[in-house]
Amino acid sequence: MSPTLLIEPLTREAFAPFGDVISLDGARHFPINGGTTERFHDLATIDVGEAGGRTLVNVFRAQPRTLPFEVVMMERHPLGSQAFIPLGDVRYLVVVAPRGPFDERKMRAFAVHGRDGVNYARGVWHHPLIALGAVTDFLVVDRGGSQPNCDEIELAEPHRLVFAEVAAA
Repeated sequence: MSPTLLIEPLTREAFAPFGDVISLDGARHFPINGGTTERFHDLATIDVGEAGGRTLVNVFRAQPRTLPFEVVMMERHPLGSQAFIPLGDVRYLVVVAPRGPFDERKMRAFAVHGRDGVNYARGVWHHPLIALGAVTDFLVVDRGGSQPNCDEIELAEPHRLVFAEVAAA
C-alpha cells in the first residue's frame, strides 16, 4: 500500500518553511489613490535575480485532478521563487518539501480554498498544480532566463493524498 500524505489546512505559519501564503487576510494594507483603492502591501518575496534572471508574469490553466491522487514526482526551481495566485474562488492542493536534497519524509500537503495563493521559495520542492473541481487559471510570477531552472525527481514510491479528517474517520 502506498504511503499516505495527510492534507492539512494552509496557514502562514505552517507554510513559512516553504515560502509565503499570498492572502489578503491579515495582510498589511492602507488606502491609496485619494482613498479610492486599498493597497495590500508586500504579500510575497519574489526572488528571481539569481544568475541574471528576470521576472515573468504568466497565466497557467490547470486541469482538475480527482481524489484519490498519488504524488509520483516533485520539482524545484533552484534559481528563483514561483508564485501561484488563483484568478477566482477555487480549491487546490499544494505538496511541498524543504530545500536541499529531497527527503520524502519531510513532504507536506496543504488544502487551499478561496483566493489565497502561494509563493514557493527558491529551491523548495513542490508538486505541479493540483486544481480540484474545475479548470482553474492561476497568475504565476516566476523567473525567466537562459539557464535551466527546473529539477524534477520521481519518488521511490507514490504517496497517496488523504484529507486529515478522512484519515481520522
